[in-house]
Order: sequence, then structure tokens, then C-alpha cells
Amino acid sequence: MPYTLHRMTAADAPLTVDWMVRQYGFDRAEVEDWVHNLHFNWPLSVKAVDDQGEVIGLLNMSDYRIEEETSQILVDAPELLASLNSRRYTAVFSFIVAEAYRGSRLNYDMLMSIMPELRARYDFIFIPVLHQLKTHRYWKRWGATEFYRDQACIYYKLELAPTSTMGF
Repeated sequence: MPYTLHRMTAADAPLTVDWMVRQYGFDRAEVEDWVHNLHFNWPLSVKAVDDQGEVIGLLNMSDYRIEEETSQILVDAPELLASLNSRRYTAVFSFIVAEAYRGSRLNYDMLMSIMPELRARYDFIFIPVLHQLKTHRYWKRWGATEFYRDQACIYYKLELAPTSTMGF
């Protein structure tokens, strides 16, 4: 199943909204608000397209702050938040792969396509994962560690040391 990877632009916002609504069942208006207001890092976001021109995966990166995802951390762990915010980070806003490509190399290839830039620009990746999603094990296999949890999510960070192999 051949595919190509492309960097995304703001013109891909409707595509992101459609995929998130379909995948997670979120309210369309709420997702549109997130996509337009949470500082998407479009140049580091990736879409995968199969040989028929169909989009088969999206990796959306965002430069929103941890406290924008979970304001509760301001109350529960202000020192931790201050420490994390003193470092350079970007967030995985969403990472969705079409059913037929799950378990393939696609997700690895998508993330690895931006890894040199991530390592050059950031100290870690911030990864919020809703409790009900199956991706907790996925991120842990990459070496992500939990740093906080609230009622909605578990929050991970994946260190991006320039020489680290981070499990891959």
C-alpha cells in the first residue's frame, strides 16, 4: 500500500475537522473552534495520501500551551507547569490513521518525517490523550512519560534530546 507524505497548510483545516468529527465523534463546531484557535503548527503537520489520492492519515501539530488543554494543572501543579513552560515544546493535537493502515508503518513514517525539525526546535512533545483512546500504549512505546492527568486526559511528554533514539 504505497503512500506519500505531505506537509499541511491552513487550507487543510476543514480536512482536519472532518477527520476528527468522524474518528472521535466530537461536535463539529467545537472542533472547528479548536482548529482555528489552538495555534496549529501547520508547517510541522503531516498528511498521508495513498496512490489513489485519498488521505489516509493526519498528524496535526499545535503550539498551544499545556494550560490551554488543562486549566486544572494551574491549580493542582503550578510548579510542574512552570517547569514545563520554561522549556520549548509543541503538541500532538491529533494523530489519526485510516483503519486499513493501522498497524502499518504509516504512523511511524509520519512522525519520523518531522523528527529532525522537532529535535532541532523543541525539547519535548506534549501529548494529551483522552482516557478512552487506545493510543496510551502507543505513546509509551515511543518513550513518552505521563506527567499529569485530569478527568478528561492523561498528559504525556516525549523528550526530544538531539541524540536520543526515543525507542526507535
